[in-house]
Amino acid sequence: MAGHSKWANIQHRKGRQDEKRGKIWTRIIREITVAARAGGGDLSANPRLRLAVDKAKAANMPADRVKYNIDKATGNAEGMSYEEIRYEGYGIGGAAIIVYTMTDNRVRTVAEVRHAFSKHGGNMGTEGSVAFQFKHCGQLIFAPGTNEDALMEAALEAGAEDVITGDDGAMEVLTSFADYEAVKNALEAAGFKPELAEVTMRPENTIELTDDDAAKMQKLLDVLEDLDDVQAVFHNASV
Repeated sequence: MAGHSKWANIQHRKGRQDEKRGKIWTRIIREITVAARAGGGDLSANPRLRLAVDKAKAANMPADRVKYNIDKATGNAEGMSYEEIRYEGYGIGGAAIIVYTMTDNRVRTVAEVRHAFSKHGGNMGTEGSVAFQFKHCGQLIFAPGTNEDALMEAALEAGAEDVITGDDGAMEVLTSFADYEAVKNALEAAGFKPELAEVTMRPENTIELTDDDAAKMQKLLDVLEDLDDVQAVFHNASV
């Protein structure tokens, strides 16, 4: 299927991650901690922990630091006890936003998220107010120039739900949440290395924003992403 390009957004996002590697590592450590405490430290038996470790590898986190945090979490050592909370709201032009947090202080976190929304032109909504506009799924993005026919054949054979070609030739493979790891492993075994691979909240439809609205929306997203307790921000704006 044809679709709009995500390539520029992917490159922008990766650039921002490089700039904020310390903060990215902090967020990944939280994910590792919560996943290991909930499901144990055995990667083969804990899919959520495997995903967190994959993120750590992609962010170039040292293996000994990953192991230390798994051991710390499963050994019931002293440390923060994190709670996962999802917030929903609206940005510029009515764009939908989902904010995932891990926090040791719910009151602080909700105050910071609400302030970011209100100060930068958004509105915080109630639970479920925008989540229906997103699909929880696996997403793998491949660079322009990837062999379209070969990737599509390999992806569909591996159990992918859809393969979407962007306007600039970048390709997006979508999977169910349950099939994400199997499809990713099969494609990598076939020689296809994704530029981005993650379980995400993918918008069913997007809202186009330009000029001042696009700049305002990007500012709101940047402020939300920079909050210490925020793990991830998803939205349906095309900026």
